[in-house]
Amino acid sequence: MKRLVLAFAIVVISTLLNACSKGPGDLEGTWRLHGFVPMTVTYRSNEEEAMGIISEVSYEFEGNDVLVTYTSGIAEGHTVRFTRVDKNTYRSELGTLKRVR
Repeated sequence: MKRLVLAFAIVVISTLLNACSKGPGDLEGTWRLHGFVPMTVTYRSNEEEAMGIISEVSYEFEGNDVLVTYTSGIAEGHTVRFTRVDKNTYRSELGTLKRVR
């Protein structure tokens, strides 16, 4: 019984630590957003760059989803959920991201 509780605790702690990662994970790099406002977007550790504007962001991971929360600027407090379709494609309410490089 103690081993089961210990194993469960390890899984919970690992999941929490993974969800608090500061980097964008698979979302890192440059993407082309196809949607209402097409643009090129670059995701780096703790920031997003779009249309020449760099915004501070944080990243959370939930399964195939990456939640990007803006921590500064005009979009501060807004969160966008990107759902992984494949390694070069993500979908969100803003449109579809396709990997550039």
